Amino acid sequence: MLQKILRIPWIARRTNHNILQELGMKESQLLKNIKQLKLKYFGHVVRHNNLERLCLEGAVEGRRGRGRPRRRWTQDISDWLGFSVREASILSQDRDGFRSAVWEATSYSYKDPP
Repeated sequence: MLQKILRIPWIARRTNHNILQELGMKESQLLKNIKQLKLKYFGHVVRHNNLERLCLEGAVEGRRGRGRPRRRWTQDISDWLGFSVREASILSQDRDGFRSAVWEATSYSYKDPP
């Protein structure tokens, strides 16, 4: 994504790590921001009764394709928060409680990973 924004051609063979160092960013900062945005959006969607919530909670009829099951969006939510999706949905109704859970999930109590 950053290569595209900075207009670095793919033939330059620059690594993501190299580009992040050049910009003065840590990889963990970027991942932390993405986690926060994803968790906040989950809370927003679950609090409202609309099409996005229906798509999030709905299931598709029929058989799935062969091979390993695909990673679901809700699996990230439950892994990061440490709750099931249903428990996270209930928690999101309390905005302050959900904000503190998101902050806890995205802050590192130990040294930032490399």
